[in-house]
Parts: sequence; C-alpha cells; structure tokens
Amino acid sequence: MNENVSLGRIAGIHVGLNWSLLVIGALIAWSLATGILPAAAPGRASSAYWAAGVISAFVYLASLLAHELAHSVVAMRRGVRVEGITLWLFGGVSRFSSESSSPGAQTLITFVGPLTSLVLGVLFLLLSVAFGGGAQPSLLTATLAWLGYINILLGVFNLLPAFPLDGGRILQSLIWLRTGDRLRATNIAARIGMVFAFLLIAYGLVTAFVAGGLFGGVWSVFLGWFLLSAARAEQTGALMRQALSGISVTEVMTPNPVQAPDGITVDDALHGYVLASRHSTFPTHDGSGQLSGLLTLTALKNVAPNARATTLIREIICPLDKVSTARPADPASNLLNDGGGCSEGRTLVVDNGRLVGIVSPSDINRLLQRSLSGRSQTAARSG
Repeated sequence: MNENVSLGRIAGIHVGLNWSLLVIGALIAWSLATGILPAAAPGRASSAYWAAGVISAFVYLASLLAHELAHSVVAMRRGVRVEGITLWLFGGVSRFSSESSSPGAQTLITFVGPLTSLVLGVLFLLLSVAFGGGAQPSLLTATLAWLGYINILLGVFNLLPAFPLDGGRILQSLIWLRTGDRLRATNIAARIGMVFAFLLIAYGLVTAFVAGGLFGGVWSVFLGWFLLSAARAEQTGALMRQALSGISVTEVMTPNPVQAPDGITVDDALHGYVLASRHSTFPTHDGSGQLSGLLTLTALKNVAPNARATTLIREIICPLDKVSTARPADPASNLLNDGGGCSEGRTLVVDNGRLVGIVSPSDINRLLQRSLSGRSQTAARSG
C-alpha cells in the first residue's frame, strides 16, 4: 500500500499514510458524533459530540500507529531491517526489507502489536472508570470507554488465526517451528487464511441479503476480499522467495549504474541522460558526490514543458530516505519485500557507502523466470 503523505520519522522509523485512511477517520468521527456518543451520554450539544468524535478518531489512528510501531521497534531490535510504516484504510502495514531469522523472533515481533492494542484498550477503560462517577456517564467517560473497547477489539481481531493477520503469522511461526520448513508453514497458514476469508465473505453476503444488514454485510465482504487477496499474495511471495533462495543481490543487479548530478535541469537530464541512454532511472548525487536520491522517468514527465529549463532535478527526485537499499551479499529474496512508491520498485545496491548497482522489477522478473525455468527442467529430467 503506497503512502501519499509522509509524517516524518518516529523512533527512527519512517511513517506515512495513504489517503484511504481519511475515509476510516471520517467514518469513525461521523459514527461517534451522530450515534454512539449521543446514545451513551445524551443531552450534550451537537458540537460537543463532533469535537469528541474528531478527537477520538485521531486518538484511534494514533493507537493504530502505536500497534505498528511496536512491530517495527521490536523487529529492529531483532536485526530485521524496517523500511517504514504506512497507515491506510484497514489499519497499518509495517514494511520489512528482510525477514526474521527464527520462528521465535517472528512470534515476538508479531505478538507485540496486538499486545500493544490490548494494553491501550485496558488503559482507556481504566481511565473511563477513573473519570466516571454519577449515574449518567459523561461525554469524556463515554469517549474513553469507546477507545478502550475499540482497541481491545483491534487486538483480539488481529489475533484471529487468519493469515496475514497477526494471529495468522503467529500460527505460521508455530508451524514453522514444528516442521522446520518456512515455505510449508506459509502455505498452510495462507490456506487457513483463505478459508477464514471465504467464511467472512459468506457471512457478509448472508448479513446483507438475508438479515437485512446491508452496511455491515458489505463491510464484511470487503474485509474478507482483502484478507483473501493478502493471503494469496503472501503465498505467491513465499513461492518466489523459494525460487530466489541461494541467490544474492549481486547476481541480479545492474552494476555501476549511470549517475546524474542533482544540480542539472530537467532539460539537461532529458537530453544528456534519458535520450542518450537505454535507461529510464538514474541514481543522483549532490555537489560533493554523495548519493542523494533516484531520478525516474515518471518524475521527469510530470514537469511541465515550459518549466523544464528552470527546474532542477533535485526538486523532483525520489529522496534517498524513500529509496530501498540493499547490500551486494544480501539474499535476493529480500528484494521482494520492497514496495513501489516514488522509487517505482527500484533498489539501490550500496557497499560501504558506495553505489555499486541498481535492481529494477524487470531484473527480478528475469531472474525469477530463469530460476523457475531451471527448476522445471531439473524436475522434468528427474521425473
């Protein structure tokens, strides 16, 4: 899930959000202001309910961020490289550019997220009790109670054994621990996740067309479809990681890529690099020769023709902190964890601070095709 807005860094981890998060934030504020809070604490002004609803939506989104930060912080302490966190419609995604080395480490990294949500939920409920008193709940008490229940619900839901939810990843870790085979564990957990997703879709259809709960039914179908797609993607990713096992980044990268100075204009970049080369993406360096980012053809095309002579490419490059990097000796399977974003799926290969190569999605696809073709021929000969 691509981010649209960068929120900076928290605990050294890049955090961004996708525009779809605005949808869930608006729905939360609206449902609280127009239904939940007036029913729990009647007699207040409409403006008070809306203020409480908007504040609660922000606090809930901060709780989602805390959930994902817990994953990422523990992952970094366990030696897993963290690319960043993106908050979106269904919560948040922590992006790792490497994998945990053992089932125990993966379980800890996974479990700490739901645990954070459950702890937050209990704290909010305790605060609602502490600020309570009197026969009629106050607006503050009702708001704190809702935040408590919703965080506990988030924690419990994530612990369901439906891959790729946190509970499904814990199940994968347990199967991995028992079988010693990470790929087999991923396949089993993904199939269980698909079954859960189909059940959720079926429940949503029955709710929408039989029980008459259209909104809840459609939401269940949508959530089930998302889990089904995510489980299939995880299963496919596991197969690709198996195909790339034993292969290093240096075997897939394009070595010694052409670099462009970030102080030239867009016109100069188009004529001096893009049109003079077969490449469409160029790492950039600043005046001191330090790597500064990545110039893509998309970024160049987005500059209006009449502004190309005055726009410097440092103004349009994908900054270095948003570009995935790897070391030459890293497993090539780690490249599968890198998303798109403004770098368009490219990974810069850096050795002791020096750029030595670049990897594009087409490089990975060619390697996958060769690897899968070679394994198919080996299987045919052995058969």
